[in-house]
Amino acid sequence: MSIKEELHQLVDLMNANPKAIESVHAVYRFNLGENGMYQVVFENGGATVSEEPADNADCTLTLSEKNFRKLLEDDLNTTMAFMTGSLKVDGKIGLALKLQEILKQYR
Repeated sequence: MSIKEELHQLVDLMNANPKAIESVHAVYRFNLGENGMYQVVFENGGATVSEEPADNADCTLTLSEKNFRKLLEDDLNTTMAFMTGSLKVDGKIGLALKLQEILKQYR
């Protein structure tokens, strides 16, 4: 499954059961280098995904496709990835931590 398909599937799951994202108002950008850039917007109790990041992101995560898949599967030690430089966070770090908690609700 492609990253795009995985993100759309995850967003569909979140929107079908929005309890964990009801209070989240944030724009996340995922920079996957040569594998593209994606943006997920949480607002009004829902989530949308785009391959055309247009809004200013509150939190940008830069990582490899492999590590992004691990993040989606809740199989990435984000602290270790951050400390070793394989995960870079720009913007509000607290939102990066919040994202990890949100993803755990949907795995």
